[in-house]
Amino acid sequence: MRRREFALLLGGAVVLQPLTGRAQQPAIPVIGFLDSSSADVWPFMAAFRKGLNEVGFVEGRNVRIEYRWADGHYDRLPGLAAELVRIPVAVLAATGVTAALAAKASTATIPVVFHTGGDPVKSGLVASLNKPGGNVTGVVSLGKIVVPKQFELLHELVPKADVIAFLVNPNNGVAKSDTSNVQEAAQTKGVHLQIVEARNTSEIDTAFASLIQRQASALIVQLDPFLDGSRKQVVALAARHAVPAIAAHREFAAGGGLISYGASLADAYRLEGNYVGRLLKGERPAELPVQQSVKVELVINLKTAKALGLTVPPSLLVRADQIIE
Repeated sequence: MRRREFALLLGGAVVLQPLTGRAQQPAIPVIGFLDSSSADVWPFMAAFRKGLNEVGFVEGRNVRIEYRWADGHYDRLPGLAAELVRIPVAVLAATGVTAALAAKASTATIPVVFHTGGDPVKSGLVASLNKPGGNVTGVVSLGKIVVPKQFELLHELVPKADVIAFLVNPNNGVAKSDTSNVQEAAQTKGVHLQIVEARNTSEIDTAFASLIQRQASALIVQLDPFLDGSRKQVVALAARHAVPAIAAHREFAAGGGLISYGASLADAYRLEGNYVGRLLKGERPAELPVQQSVKVELVINLKTAKALGLTVPPSLLVRADQIIE
């Protein structure tokens, strides 16, 4: 071989070497994030990232997240889950039982991590809390077992309330069981319950018109991703119609609602992110028991109480985790 040809060949090898090296570098894993609400009303990404960081993953550095938002249209969830599976993603994270069921139905092999306030065994997500089995595990908040306490708190604030409305999203996979739980709590308190439904923003307006017509004295808002994402609209309507309202998460009271009592969403999403990171490291979902987020918060908005003409009993104030003035 001539010297010039050899030099050209050698130079080509030098150029190709770094290209080959780059091609052999492993691609960073991709997380699929499926949520029933909208990106602009979801304030918990920092908590989810914190959970990932706890096990060594940083978005944009050694992991990528693909987000899919249903914007309150629960019928879109199966298609969005299928999109994430086709990418493909290494782990699917899903918020709410309806999104989690859509994620589970979309794949039998990709690990799925859910966060829900419902019973994951009754809904068919897992075989049991301790031994989930299959490719699904996750985090459960105490959202569904605090309804009796929410009634108790409303009665302390509005002791003369004999009609209370329950705002529920009928598209939620556990709407019937949630309604049954609320009805049982209402019967225990001797209160007449009015069920009002909303599956989109226009129906929230209609629901408020209905509860006013039925002379409801107070309102409980279902723990639901869409309704939680619509809390600004709910808070505004409650203020306009002077309806004392309670919801599960502190963001409701912090945003102008009267009172909130329920699980800490930030804590639940941190735990969810932690589980996603552990699965990325090779642990198996079948061997990770469903975690329970037991941190419960009571938040009272005194400014809203004053606007409604309500006096918050001192016995209630001393129990509050946060008082907004």
